[in-house]
Amino acid sequence: MAAPSPTTFSQHINFSMDVRRTSLKTSTIFGPKLKSGETERTHLRLLTSFKTGTRLELKASKEPPGLTKQLDNSRLESLAETENVCDVFEDLKHRFLRFKKRKFEENLEHFQNLAQGQAPKFMIIACADSRVCPSNILGFRPGEAFVVRNVANLVPPFESGPSETNAALEFAVNALKVENILVIGHSRCGGIRALMSMQDEEDSSSFIRSWVVVGKNASLITKSAASNLSFDQQCTHCEKESVNHSLLNLLTYPWIEEKVARGELLVHGGYYDFVDCTFEKWTLDYEGGNLEENSRFAVKNQFYWC
Repeated sequence: MAAPSPTTFSQHINFSMDVRRTSLKTSTIFGPKLKSGETERTHLRLLTSFKTGTRLELKASKEPPGLTKQLDNSRLESLAETENVCDVFEDLKHRFLRFKKRKFEENLEHFQNLAQGQAPKFMIIACADSRVCPSNILGFRPGEAFVVRNVANLVPPFESGPSETNAALEFAVNALKVENILVIGHSRCGGIRALMSMQDEEDSSSFIRSWVVVGKNASLITKSAASNLSFDQQCTHCEKESVNHSLLNLLTYPWIEEKVARGELLVHGGYYDFVDCTFEKWTLDYEGGNLEENSRFAVKNQFYWC
């Protein structure tokens, strides 16, 4: 490596002298502004190497005790949050291992058969609400129900175009050949409340609005039939009405209506009230296309479980 030029060496000496002068003046810069009880830490280090060049590291901090304590508390809170996340997944790990020991290993033949394929009898369309897991409520075992969950358990009509819900319908009906489709509504549904609160002039860019508008007819019917009820009661009415509206939308899919007309597929509605733990179930009465023009239809096999 070539030796440093005299100019470079001279600049290095001058820069070092400037640094020394700066360090001597440190008390003049900060001194008058210091208050009693405050601490100041200034670190100055000059690292010189003809191999790597001259590097100056200047670390100056003026941290009042309160700020230091605040930073320490922030670090502690961050560590606590990390530990909480670890605890949550540690709990999930133990739940999984319990499932493996008590369900999977004790029913090994059943799960080995499922590994070869599925043949569920039910397709369930339920809400994404964390309180209404259909497998937990109705006790479905793995392999018994093909489940789709979305906001407010809505079924868009065939003409609306592709969506995750109708893609799942196509697979369940045409490939898995399910025999029953059950649409389950539930109490205190946030999606239905959003639907009932929706105004025509609202921003259409909202993902929630763009989705729940699928149930607009159900909200219009509700507001007409239950105008004398409170808003909460109207929402309860719409939670059930939207299920019937989704059942009608199911029949807009040609391959669903054909199977329903031939008796190969039954379409059911359900309503789960998690406040008092009750469940209503009904079946669409479809005989020769007896749907009325006002989008109302007859039901059969209606039960109330409590």
